[in-house]
Amino acid sequence: MYDFKWIVWNLNKIALHNVSRTEAEFVVNRPMRGYPRRSGDKRIAWGQTADGDYLQVVYLIEPDDRVFIIHARPLTEKEKRRARRRKQ
Repeated sequence: MYDFKWIVWNLNKIALHNVSRTEAEFVVNRPMRGYPRRSGDKRIAWGQTADGDYLQVVYLIEPDDRVFIIHARPLTEKEKRRARRRKQ
């Protein structure tokens, strides 16, 4: 389980997509098989929340090993289909 760094900026950013802090943390701590993936210094996780909603969360690992979430959003319908196939 990770420790997270939250500031007003990243809380507001994920709220724009109706994602809560709890949901984003859940997906980072329990990503789908094959995730997280790296994209430069960022990591991308796909996963399901405790309520079963599919999310993508983009984050950085800070020098103190805390996770700084920079973006979170629901998966598109096409991405959800890919995610469901991946689970089988």
